[in-house]
Amino acid sequence: MTRRTFAGSTAATAFFGGALSGALAANQTASVFAYVGCYTTAQRKGRGDGIHVYRVDPRTGAWTQTQVLTGLVNPSFLQMGIAGKFLYSSHGDEEYATSYSIDPTTGNIKVLNQAKTGGKNGAHMAISPNGQFAVVGNYTAGSVAVLPIQGDGTLGDFTQLVPMEGTPGPHRTEQPGPHPHQIVFDPSGRYVLVPDKGLDRIFVFRFDSQAGKLTPASFVETRAGAGPRHLAFHPTLPVVWVLNELGNTVTTYSWDARNAVLKALQTVSSLPQDFSANNTAAEIVVGPGGRFLYASNRGHDSVVTFAVDAKTGLLRASGWTPAGGKVPRFITVGPNGRSLFVTNEQSDTIVKLRIDGASLAPEGPPIANASPVTIAFRDSR
Repeated sequence: MTRRTFAGSTAATAFFGGALSGALAANQTASVFAYVGCYTTAQRKGRGDGIHVYRVDPRTGAWTQTQVLTGLVNPSFLQMGIAGKFLYSSHGDEEYATSYSIDPTTGNIKVLNQAKTGGKNGAHMAISPNGQFAVVGNYTAGSVAVLPIQGDGTLGDFTQLVPMEGTPGPHRTEQPGPHPHQIVFDPSGRYVLVPDKGLDRIFVFRFDSQAGKLTPASFVETRAGAGPRHLAFHPTLPVVWVLNELGNTVTTYSWDARNAVLKALQTVSSLPQDFSANNTAAEIVVGPGGRFLYASNRGHDSVVTFAVDAKTGLLRASGWTPAGGKVPRFITVGPNGRSLFVTNEQSDTIVKLRIDGASLAPEGPPIANASPVTIAFRDSR
């Protein structure tokens, strides 16, 4: 496909307290890097300008911006490659994915190439455990694509395109057809799970890691109008949690890896009982050790914490923490496991919440970043 021209710029603004320490400057290879993607187009009401690169001080937690890679259209989901050598992005409302090389010392990135995904609006992507394939969910097109990854980190155009099939859910505007919203490999790497918001289904595919081929294995239907968006596996139990965007709920499923089958066990609300305004759930993340589960609410503008039963994986809501901004689209646990980061899309901020058992608490001032919607970390230690 046609190669685009990109520009990179650098900045040196420190966040979360203090300038870059002398020890860190002397030992740059001990750094953690954060990559933030954003929305850039008027269609998305974007105010962003590309991918921002930050050096994160492993001692103080301070974020220092080192690069802004401009010229990108809606790099709305970022995925770190195997061993942290390359970065990949899918692009909201576009029909391609992009690969980037990463400078191992500075953490800065450079575009390698772009490749066709076979459908519009790549909402999410995942890299196969062997690092040889990228799987992309084309949200608007209603399909899932497999793209080969070459030895030099570049992407090839899609080699397989799988249409999502089923009956659309009842929501008139959000469920007109299939909308695969996330791609997740199971812990064995033999299966790919795809929650489809438009069809109220979670699909399970077998994945041939040598040929890079998806084969349908099973699917499970959610409640009508639930709109399954994202999911997460328990780190040790055969349990999968699915966040339902439209239903504002989390469903716990048992996972039968031998037969590739999900079975619903429990559904709980992501919202407090006294909240009755509009809301859509966005992201779900497992806390360290699988003791707690977190999900973000857009409307209530909060992060809900669920306590996880150590034997069954069933959930109990233990509290709601303000997101510190509007429309918390994305949340992720930082590399040290002690912080949860929230991207507030409409407030142009990234907020850091300290994880303290069942509690989350704001830590440090927000990071200014226009229309942030995704974060990927690279730990070079």
